[in-house]
Amino acid sequence: MALRIDILTLFVEMFDGFLDAGIVGRAVRRGLVDVHRTNFRDFATDSYGSVDDAPFGGGPGMVLMCQPVFDAVEHVRKQAQPDGTLIMLSPQGRPLDQQLVGDLAQRERLILLAGHYEGFDERIRTGLVDMEISLGDFVLSGGEVAAMAVVDAVVRLLPGALGKDASTHEESFSDGLLEYPQYTRPREYREMGVPDVLLNGDHAKIMRWRLEQSKLRTMQRRPDLWEKYVRKNSGEEQDRRGS
Repeated sequence: MALRIDILTLFVEMFDGFLDAGIVGRAVRRGLVDVHRTNFRDFATDSYGSVDDAPFGGGPGMVLMCQPVFDAVEHVRKQAQPDGTLIMLSPQGRPLDQQLVGDLAQRERLILLAGHYEGFDERIRTGLVDMEISLGDFVLSGGEVAAMAVVDAVVRLLPGALGKDASTHEESFSDGLLEYPQYTRPREYREMGVPDVLLNGDHAKIMRWRLEQSKLRTMQRRPDLWEKYVRKNSGEEQDRRGS
């Protein structure tokens, strides 16, 4: 059964090209993922299509109101079963990482709330949301780009989405390490060559070299990931000795 993803947003047109191209577009055409878009504004109750209002207590910007968001979510949930995991894209959420992506890819349905303006009325968070996800410690104009990142990361883990499913296991973060350096033809370019180990056909040596390079890159570029990797692997080693 295809993974169903519902995206609730004020800017459904932002997803047109994204859902038609690349790996995501191919997965849609193959029936691996079923993506639906819903506009909050379709659930406004006044003639102006109002979905936001000034915040109580004053302050800059506008806040997305409860009514159109609640009504949109309830409408979408009636369209299919199960209800799904409702995710708010928010700078206050859990940082998106590969472990979380893997978890989301195992679910039957995801509903993504992509906000805009100054964010959502807090009662939307407390009354509807199952999970909040953040791309990182920076500010975006809205949640649409974050929603695309979640969809792309999840879809590429679906069986059949990639031409070679095994390739997902060799990418950055799949085992807690950054990916090793990659090379292709020509062997020499502007006096820059390809490491000899990749040219000798000894696959065991190539695998060892790639692992060494992954470790080195992670240690140098992402010491936070390297610390987690060392902690995890030292713990697994202790477990093996204990058993």
